[in-house]
Amino acid sequence: MQVEFTVRSYRPGDFLTLWKIDQSCFEPQIAYSQQELKRYIRWPSAFSLIAEHKTTGNRLADDTRDDLSIIGFLIADLGTTAGHIITIDVRAEARGNGVGSVLLDTAEKHLRSASRRIVRLETAVDNLAALNFYKKHDYSVVKTMPRYYSNGVDALVLEKDLH
Repeated sequence: MQVEFTVRSYRPGDFLTLWKIDQSCFEPQIAYSQQELKRYIRWPSAFSLIAEHKTTGNRLADDTRDDLSIIGFLIADLGTTAGHIITIDVRAEARGNGVGSVLLDTAEKHLRSASRRIVRLETAVDNLAALNFYKKHDYSVVKTMPRYYSNGVDALVLEKDLH
């Protein structure tokens, strides 16, 4: 199913929906707690982007417990010299529609406009879908961080030159 969406900035009322999306995207040992997610969103140099349906009447599922017009989000940090993508989360039923790519491209433009030359991120060594996604967007592995995740899985640090 083709999903039409727009990207906007985070609003405080989005928080619970973002946390629920994060919980659905990652294993419990890797998903952020509410406290962690709030901390990242509130960092003074962070920004959060929200992907949502263009029309709220055309939702992916029939569930009133959640704002299902939000189909994905990205949290990034400007950093002092290099940007950092903290997380990109897209609802399973919206994947394959370019949501993650548009969120990532929008974040990279924001980082460029803030004069950041490099952006970095981490992903689990066994997250092949994420690795393929980032390689498609010209990210390169620069190092491995042993036992980075709380479940003991190593992380790969990926980097992209924004200029």
